Amino acid sequence: METIASLGENASLKRTISRLNKGDHELVGPGDDAAVIKATDGRYVVTTDTMVEGHDFKLEWSSGFDLGWKAVASNIADVAAMGAVPTALVVALVAPASTPVKWLEDFADGLREACQTLAPGCAVVGGDLAAGAQIVIAVTAHGDLENREPVLRSGAQVGDSVAVAGTLGKAASGLQLLFSGNTDAAKSYDEIVAVQLRPQPPVALGKEAALAGVTAMLDLSDGLAKDAARIAAASEVSIQIDPSQLIGFEAVLEGPAQALAINPGTQTAEELTRNWVLGGGEDHSLLATFPAAATIPRGFKVIGKVVQQDQAAVHLGVTPLSAASIDALGWDSVTGN
Repeated sequence: METIASLGENASLKRTISRLNKGDHELVGPGDDAAVIKATDGRYVVTTDTMVEGHDFKLEWSSGFDLGWKAVASNIADVAAMGAVPTALVVALVAPASTPVKWLEDFADGLREACQTLAPGCAVVGGDLAAGAQIVIAVTAHGDLENREPVLRSGAQVGDSVAVAGTLGKAASGLQLLFSGNTDAAKSYDEIVAVQLRPQPPVALGKEAALAGVTAMLDLSDGLAKDAARIAAASEVSIQIDPSQLIGFEAVLEGPAQALAINPGTQTAEELTRNWVLGGGEDHSLLATFPAAATIPRGFKVIGKVVQQDQAAVHLGVTPLSAASIDALGWDSVTGN
């Protein structure tokens, strides 16, 4: 079996790079000391994220392809949330020297397919490969504003509509199915598990929202309640979520919730679905605020409104959510809770 150690860095990289696509925005791709990419007006969006084995993913259920896909998806969702179009990524990978080159090729295939599916024209234009005790994936993504102003978290205004594009709670539900060890349940709801393993952020809707006059937007990586609180804090407003608009998101999670609720000591199915929708991270959907008069792009669902700032950053109907309850609901990438 060929491994990274038996082939060496240069040969391993050559095998990997040969599987990547060429992007529409790259002027110089892999092979030189640095890549060169185009920026329409001299500005570009840049973001970075790290995935660590044992903390952010487990090899027991994530393949190399899954991890390549997720590395792209989680980063370009941040680019889209700024109202930009993803153009290029650089990927640094640390892996044990014993890692099969086949795994590396699968990882590259996941990078390529995610770029082509989620952000056509975007590509991996460079990176690094190093040996280490465990797999660590670090990605830096770039985006083109195309002469538009960046969309910040700080622009929400009282009276704006609050809307979401993408899924809510599916990734968290999928993760709990995987952790449960209930393989039958995980197989029965494989489309839910797939959202955790290979997220499908609505990347194109980031640009559409910007063109529609969105006032604030972010990537829903840490849960609806926690990320809504971030917009509220940055904009000095409060967010009121209409619980009746969450019913549809909860309904699609009833099956896995019922399958997991039979385990001793777990929450009820109703509690599970509500917590997944409000607090589940890693859906990488878009949460946005639009002026009341705006034509909200298709694909966004209005779930609430922006109200005058008060002591609670987020309200669920008329019920204020405390900071402690929001922290308990949301995902923390450092603690893993």
